[in-house]
Amino acid sequence: MTAYDEDRPADRLRRLAERAGRELEDAPALEILRWAADTFGERLCVTSSMEDAVVAHLAARAFPGVDVVFLDTGYHFPETLGTRDAVEAVMDVRVVTITPRHSVAEQDAAYGPKLHDRDPDRCCALRKVEPLTRGLAGYDAWATGLRRDEAPTRAGTPVVGWDARREKVKVAPIARWTQDDVDAYVAEHGVLTNPLLMDGYASVGCAPCTRKVREGEDVRAGRWSGRGKTECGLHE
Repeated sequence: MTAYDEDRPADRLRRLAERAGRELEDAPALEILRWAADTFGERLCVTSSMEDAVVAHLAARAFPGVDVVFLDTGYHFPETLGTRDAVEAVMDVRVVTITPRHSVAEQDAAYGPKLHDRDPDRCCALRKVEPLTRGLAGYDAWATGLRRDEAPTRAGTPVVGWDARREKVKVAPIARWTQDDVDAYVAEHGVLTNPLLMDGYASVGCAPCTRKVREGEDVRAGRWSGRGKTECGLHE
């Protein structure tokens, strides 16, 4: 039995999240994840885009065997899928791959080819947002790799917050980290990272909507370049 009562309604979960966000604001990432593991047990998962495996690595230290949810959109770079497979092979985690309801070919038939070019918000909703909501159905809390320094839209990310849309506790253990902190953790622990990060990509998403960044550009400038879009909708 954990410290968390699985029958608590959403409003009590929300209050729990808000209180933890205040109390753990200055806590180390590993302590935040240990709190989440102790509180939610197997009702906790980690989500990973396989840009790197830092949060998965941290979570495995706090909760060996933790579920790591990965969205296979059908548009990933081969390097991203390879990183997922490597994480599953070498870390004490259980990778859970979630796929959209329809294949790329089925989506093309229903909406026309290259929906990502014509309506990227719709494409993200179909291939990311809906699958994640479905994939999180069996959990009460999820941990992400969001950091405040990544984009203005993420500057207010709490280390523990409330995902009102999904009615789940959302944990961002490295919210206060900088890229230097991430790099130092990767170097110290030999954490797996996506090979594309060494090839000019600062942020890795679906292949059709991701490009290399140029010198001086924002870290997320290579995502949906030229489309006035900065987020896929998972964290909105």
